[in-house]
Amino acid sequence: MNIKITDVRALKGDSAFLIDSGKTAVLYDSGFAFTGYKVAENIKKELGDRKLDYIFLTHSHYDHALGSVYALKLYPNAKVVAGEYAAKIFAKDSAKAVMRDLDRKFAKANGIDSYEDLIDELRVDITVKDGDKIQAGDMCFTAINLPGHTRCSVGYYLESEKFLLSSETLGVFDGESAVVPSYLVGVQMTLDSIDKATALDIEHILLPHYGLLDSVQTKLYLANAKQSAVETFEEIADMLRAGKSKAECIEFFKNKFYKGYIKTIYPIDAMLLNTGITVDLIAKEIGTEA
Repeated sequence: MNIKITDVRALKGDSAFLIDSGKTAVLYDSGFAFTGYKVAENIKKELGDRKLDYIFLTHSHYDHALGSVYALKLYPNAKVVAGEYAAKIFAKDSAKAVMRDLDRKFAKANGIDSYEDLIDELRVDITVKDGDKIQAGDMCFTAINLPGHTRCSVGYYLESEKFLLSSETLGVFDGESAVVPSYLVGVQMTLDSIDKATALDIEHILLPHYGLLDSVQTKLYLANAKQSAVETFEEIADMLRAGKSKAECIEFFKNKFYKGYIKTIYPIDAMLLNTGITVDLIAKEIGTEA
């Protein structure tokens, strides 16, 4: 590819990568609030005196979006791009309260008890819907709605490079072959989003919480994402139909996926919260109660 991808995360649980054409710099997701200034410093080390032009957010979750406010302290003219629904989420005090609580819990788990709270300054400068073009200097991205993990999940497709900035909807990669399903608002919409991404002409994919995949890894990842999403749905659905409790289903999911690299990037509070939501979603879709 003719662009440079740099991991600017402060720790593995962050999601923050810098896309640089040499003329235009885009931050893809921005990490936690408590690591926000460190991520900004990492960007500064990479760009030197050059400016950060854009911040592309894939969705509204705290580990992807909160660091944007801290990057803006260093680069106040950078434009924040996100889906229309994400902008509405950022405007809700209740949503920001949940993000703040989860961020503080993971900060504490990392030995950080206090840090500057800028969460109320969350903003979106450019809202996008499916198919919208974002002309980022010499790079032209297309917004691709990829709902399933959240309703506001969006990817960014750079057709000229056959390159997709992915969304967590497609699943979280463990660095080897396993892909953790991430459906929180819809199983079928997640499968549809995986199919939508697979249908794109892509040779490289950049994954939140992981990084860049080459062409071989990209094909394998997309195939495994679909298989894992279907298989895990069926396994939990069968457990629920057999009368297993929500707690048992969560434990099954945890034992199946919460290990190795996934354990280093996925805060336990968020994992348990999200898995509970996933079990409830599956229960609703098959017409049972978890």
